[in-house]
Amino acid sequence: MGSYLLRRAVRAVVVVVGVSFISFAVLFLSGDPTDTMVGEDWTVEEVQKLRKDMGLDRPWIVQYLGYVSRAVRGDFGESLRFRQPAFELIAERIPATLELALVALVLSVVLALPLGILSASKRGSAYDHGGMVFALFGQSMPVFWLGLMLILVFGVQLGWLPVSGRGGIERLILPSITLATYSLARNTRVIRSSMLEVLGQDYIRTARAKGLTDIVVVYGHALKNSLIPVVTIIGLEFGHLLGGAVIVETIFAWPGIGRLMIQAVYTKDFPLVQASVTITALIFVSLNMAVDFVYSYLDPRVRLH
Repeated sequence: MGSYLLRRAVRAVVVVVGVSFISFAVLFLSGDPTDTMVGEDWTVEEVQKLRKDMGLDRPWIVQYLGYVSRAVRGDFGESLRFRQPAFELIAERIPATLELALVALVLSVVLALPLGILSASKRGSAYDHGGMVFALFGQSMPVFWLGLMLILVFGVQLGWLPVSGRGGIERLILPSITLATYSLARNTRVIRSSMLEVLGQDYIRTARAKGLTDIVVVYGHALKNSLIPVVTIIGLEFGHLLGGAVIVETIFAWPGIGRLMIQAVYTKDFPLVQASVTITALIFVSLNMAVDFVYSYLDPRVRLH
């Protein structure tokens, strides 16, 4: 167990370092952030002084190594736009992003379980075909298109729900549904496939031969043994929802990390973008490690790989 988790921890560190390196390089190639900070009446000398004060006159690899040395001490730099520590700005937005992702995760799991189980237990029926059609459309629809359609129908035409900002439950409904739809469709297919595999096992046929009802066979025997891959998918799903929140937060003006990151990209706020990417990567790999731990506990065979 110890060596297995150690290997996963080393891989997690490599992933975070790789993500921060690539994002830093891409930001450097996108242009000089001082272009968005200087006025038309600035002289060349004033612009050069600003670049030197910000450390942007140094080679980008030197800038990156300086960023890493500060980041490991918890210093992610200061936002060029807000003139505040980048970590503080992100910490203020994390609760909003986590709230949206958690609600979307609960929706996708709570609805996917009955849909997947029903499709598997009624294989080939109208329920099964309906569930798979829904899964197909759910995974095919772009998130931004679905969000705009929900705003147009329920916010503009019907006027039932607010379409922007964070507040009460009513403001959470549309963005959480938008974010959860893709995960719901995928989880439905995963649960169906896992259930079908378990329902084809010999001990399930033995249980049916004993005269047990379908409810007892499905929920008493098959469901528990089909949940191992589902647990893995659910754990990884939360990380994907955090990434998908970037688009949803922008569409619904949700004050989370994703919207903050988009605003930082538009204004070339390099420290804030880099801090957002790095912290998001840290959250993602931490979730992956937690899933690896749970999976290795549920199925000891994975420790050998």
